Amino acid sequence: MALPKLTLDEKKKALAKAQEMRSQRAKLREKLKSGELTLRAVLENSSDEVIARMRVSYLLQSLPQVGKVTSERIMNEIGIHQNRRVQGLGKRQIEELLRRLG
Repeated sequence: MALPKLTLDEKKKALAKAQEMRSQRAKLREKLKSGELTLRAVLENSSDEVIARMRVSYLLQSLPQVGKVTSERIMNEIGIHQNRRVQGLGKRQIEELLRRLG
């Protein structure tokens, strides 16, 4: 499938939106690291575009005491692919994540 041809103005808008999404994800990660926000609260609000499009591994690594190795191990045990985004999680996968980390 060919990519659509974008005008210069459309490209600028897309870049601005992407930058805004990255900054919102960074703020979300800071809140998770500081304990100001919980994994349960994030997963309950998974319809939010910023959260929905975040990779699960990226989300888990934002939690205190969870690094790359721990997040990979947990995801493998639950059966979540490393490229899965939050919007693609099933009900059982969310329940298992909350049981282990929430």
